[in-house]
This record gives sequence, structure tokens and C-alpha cells, in this order.
Amino acid sequence: MTVVTRFAPSPTGFLHVGGARTALYSWLYAKSQGGKFILRIEDTDIERSTQEAIDAILEGMEWLGLVWDDGPYYQTQRFERYNEVIEQLLAEGKAYKCFLPAAELDAIREEQMSKGEKPRYPGTWRDRTDHPQDQPFAIRFKTPQTGSVVVKDHIRGNIEIANAELDDLIIRRTDGVPTYNFCVVVDDWDMGITHVVRGEDHINNTPRQINILQALSAPIPEYAHVSMILGDDGKKLSKRHGAVSVMQYRDDGYLPQALLNYLVRLGWSHGDQEIFSLDEMIELFSLDAIGQSASAFNTDKLIWLNQHYMRALPPEVVADYARWHFEQQGIDLSQGPKLEDVIAVQAERVKNLKEMAQISRYFYEDYEAFDESAAKKHLRPVAKEALLLVQSKLAAIIDWNTNTIHDAINQAADELGVGMGKVGMPLRVAVTGGGNSPALDQTLNLLKPEQIEQRISKALEYIAIRENS
Repeated sequence: MTVVTRFAPSPTGFLHVGGARTALYSWLYAKSQGGKFILRIEDTDIERSTQEAIDAILEGMEWLGLVWDDGPYYQTQRFERYNEVIEQLLAEGKAYKCFLPAAELDAIREEQMSKGEKPRYPGTWRDRTDHPQDQPFAIRFKTPQTGSVVVKDHIRGNIEIANAELDDLIIRRTDGVPTYNFCVVVDDWDMGITHVVRGEDHINNTPRQINILQALSAPIPEYAHVSMILGDDGKKLSKRHGAVSVMQYRDDGYLPQALLNYLVRLGWSHGDQEIFSLDEMIELFSLDAIGQSASAFNTDKLIWLNQHYMRALPPEVVADYARWHFEQQGIDLSQGPKLEDVIAVQAERVKNLKEMAQISRYFYEDYEAFDESAAKKHLRPVAKEALLLVQSKLAAIIDWNTNTIHDAINQAADELGVGMGKVGMPLRVAVTGGGNSPALDQTLNLLKPEQIEQRISKALEYIAIRENS
């Protein structure tokens, strides 16, 4: 048997982290088994589904690298197929037309609830053939009235639900639109889905869908219902806990490798291992190793992973993702060093790529003004001699590299008989505009000698103005 899994989001909003984790588990299982992963857009909720949401889902999946083997399929493009199966069920007596008005059904349910009963459709039209003419009707599936459905779940074991607890499900509404629970069944059947990985909120749908599959003599997939993700306060994850949309994490400067590594551990584990490459995830992943308990989202842990991946991944890989952030902040990368070289010296110093762009601007453009506190502390008249001397030492370098730059700064300090800080800190503020940067030899090596000379001259002018004020 070839394993076939699917991710089937509804395009009524962005791709949230819970959906992304479900997609990841489904994708990983298919890859671990040498199978196929399908993307299906379940857009039967026509009023709430939007193209913007579809685009957001596709963009999120592509950013995460969860590439689908087939699809995307759209349910709204398959209505002809759904109606064909509905007509088959009607002809076989496994579905029926229901003419019960919605208002009348609401009244029946209210009365049932007032008696403490479970609200349910009373089967009014289940066996009737006296169909009125020219009246709207829905199509309901004839749920078996005896026996039970056993859901074999990889995470929760066997879940048994008595058929007596289930309604006769509407499979096509009065407006002619097939319903979600029915479309899912036909899709899973037609697409050969062998394993359904989805959220625990679908557990109530599963026995209904299995009954329809059995009525169609279709194979029953294996199921894995994953628990929800909670915020660190134990409540359902929502916007109040921070970013929820996958693309918001992109916008906030996280690497997809970090988010995937974090999400895979929200419910699945392999011993005490915390860091997994994608290849390791594929090799080690198992549906049976997913835990039943809800997982709490911990942003600090995600930040830690993001910092790890910024340092551990090749700089050119990080640069591919960082480039977007530099462009978002209006930084022209054609006017400075290679981005991967900046990544190599800055990765240890930031939490995310957004911060990396913010603190790296001076590599690509002149700063408008000095950081006030840094300039006040280090660009004082006493620093003028050190800046003039190191400026001349740097200008004399023939072979520009970190070693010759380091030697020039050391020589200036030695000649002045002062510690490195007395030369290094004024030089750092002069060159970067602020008091923080990577090691000076690394920083200066990524800049052009003429840029450095101009910036030291700018610092000397600043000192002269302070001296004369």
C-alpha cells in the first residue's frame, strides 16, 4: 500500500500554527513512508472562503517548505462529482430528501433541549415517499440506527461511538451545495487517502464520515487526531498570545527551519532530542509517537531555536530568508558587502532576522546621525588624537583584511600608550554610528576603506563642534 496523506484547510483565514503543525505531521508521515502528500482546499463555505485566504495558505506552505505532491484541489470545482455520488446514494436508498423547514426543525430542537434531551433531527422524512412538489429540500444520509462506529486512532486508540448518537447528516443543503462532511468523504475516497491527520476538533465528524464511506463500499483511512495547541497560560492559542499566523512569524524574523523544528516538538518527541533537521524528522517521525495531551506554545523556546538556526545554517541559506527583511526596511543590498558575509558576523548577536536587518544598516548606507549616548560617551575631544592616528594607519593598509585591520588598530593603541578600548570605541562609533557591532576587524573588513575614512572624518567634525560649543 502506498501511503497517501492530505492537508485540507478551509480558506476562511490565514494558515495558523495549529494548521501548520497538522500539515507538517501529515507531510512528514507521507515522506517517512515514501508516500504522497496532497493539498486540498476545502472551500465549500462559499460565503466565508476568500482568494486572499487561499493565497495566504499557499504562501505559508511554500515558506515552510511543505511542498505537496498533488493539488491543490478545490472542492468548489468538484460539485459535479459530489452530486453524482449523492444521486447514487439516493438510488440505493442510503440517502433521502428532507422537506422539513428550518424553522420547524429549530422548534423541535428547542423543545428537545427544554426536556434535557440531545437536540437532533427526528427522522421525519427518513422513510416517507409523499414528496411535495416544488418545495425546497435537503438531502440527508441514512445513518444506521443500530450498532456503533469504531475509530482506530493512532494517537487515542479505539474510539467507539454508537450510531444512535448520530443524526441523519445533511449531505446537500437546500441551496444545492454539498456539505463539508460529505465532500471530505468523496475526496478522501477519490484521492486514495490512506491516513488522515487532523485536529481533535474533527473527532465528532469521523464516525459520520466512516458511515458514509461504508455505505459507498469505500476503504476506511487510518486516523490520527492531534490535540490542540495552548498558550503558555493554558488557554486556547489565540492572538492575545502573540503571533498565530505562520506568515506573521516570517514577518517577525523567524526562519522556517526554526518554526518547523518547534512545531514538530509540540506533541511529538524522540527521546530528549530538541533539534532536528528536516531529514531527521522524516527518518524518525511516527504517528504513534504523538502524545494525547495538549501542548503549550512557548515563544522563548522558539526564539532559542531561531538563534540556533541562524548560527548553524550556512550563511548563504540564512541570507536567502534575511534578504526579504532588508528589502522591507528599504536597505539597498547592492550598495555594500555580500549579505551572507554580514550574516556570518551578525548571527550571534540577534534573536531574529528582522533585528539583523535593523542593526546592519550601516553596512549598506551612511547613518544619518550618531547614537546620542554612544557619541556623548566616546566622541569626546580626548578621542581626537586616537581617531586621527588610526585613520592614518588604516589608510596605509595595502592588503585589506581582518588581520591587517587588527594590526593597524593595535599599532595606534601602542603608539599612544593606551588600551585598545581608547582607540576601539571611538572608532566603532565613528564607523557604525553606535556603540555596538561585531569585532572591529570583522566590521571594518566588510566596509570599503574610503567609507571608513569618510566616517572617521565625520566623527572628527562632530568632536570639533563639541569642542567649540
